[in-house]
Amino acid sequence: MKTVFMGSPSFALPALQALMSNQYDIIAVYTQPDKKTGRGQQVTACTVKQFAVSNGLSVIQPETFRDPAQVDRLAGLKPDIIIVAAYGQILPDSVLQIPLYKCINIHPSLLPEYRGPSPVSTAILNGDALTGVTIMLIEKKVDSGPLIQQREMAVADEDTTESLSGKLAGLGAEMLIETVPAWVGGEIRPWIQDESRASYTRMGSKEDGLLDWRLPALQLWRRVRAYHPWPGCYAKWRGGRLGVVQTVPLKDTGGGRVGQVVALPRGGPARVAVRTSDGLLGLLSVQPGGKREMSAADFVAGHKDFIGSLL
Repeated sequence: MKTVFMGSPSFALPALQALMSNQYDIIAVYTQPDKKTGRGQQVTACTVKQFAVSNGLSVIQPETFRDPAQVDRLAGLKPDIIIVAAYGQILPDSVLQIPLYKCINIHPSLLPEYRGPSPVSTAILNGDALTGVTIMLIEKKVDSGPLIQQREMAVADEDTTESLSGKLAGLGAEMLIETVPAWVGGEIRPWIQDESRASYTRMGSKEDGLLDWRLPALQLWRRVRAYHPWPGCYAKWRGGRLGVVQTVPLKDTGGGRVGQVVALPRGGPARVAVRTSDGLLGLLSVQPGGKREMSAADFVAGHKDFIGSLL
């Protein structure tokens, strides 16, 4: 079966690898155009492109499908199916109508909950015990198409967006290999999403990373996990930025000002914490501006004035 794969970041890679391992005829891989990244603003290819090129796959990187020539080029490939995982572009009707077995998408949530660009981080922010993966048919409205398969996955207390995305990507790849043959063979009848249960996520921003100590410790702990690795959480200290990488929520039996750094007794999960509106946020590891990540205990050892300061 002639297959076109569309995906860009690391979340999409397990699905592409699974298709190759199962001898799918991948006639083209579509990814986002190369972008300038990092302080040096060097042009960098996305994860999927790097893998595809190293494995001799044909890579196509259109700026947009609003260009009729790009639609014609895709149609000329005559794909039987298009498989999408975190591609990064909305596919117009002209593309959706091309393959015989439709365009199917791997989405890391239990649709119709958490449509949109940030389902994994939103699940962590909301303290969900369960999330999952949905394989669905793509329609014009974002993440609203009929569902083909769903599977749940538990959210662990230590999960970050990075770790949970990796687990969901692996689950999605497994589901894909099970689902596509059944779908093509007519063994699956898609079911319509319940619009009354639909919820939407928003695109994150760098400003989301600034920790507001007026929030409860539990919420801040979730934010640190949800915004790792991007945009990364931080506090303001000494007029600069102190990255907050790993934390733990704790009870606060003392008194003091919100945002104040306090030392904790030995033997507990953390040696230093920050007072919040409800509880303490224990600091496990931090990253001073321009330096490597280190344990909060090591940071305090080199910055004695950190204890008692206000963030």
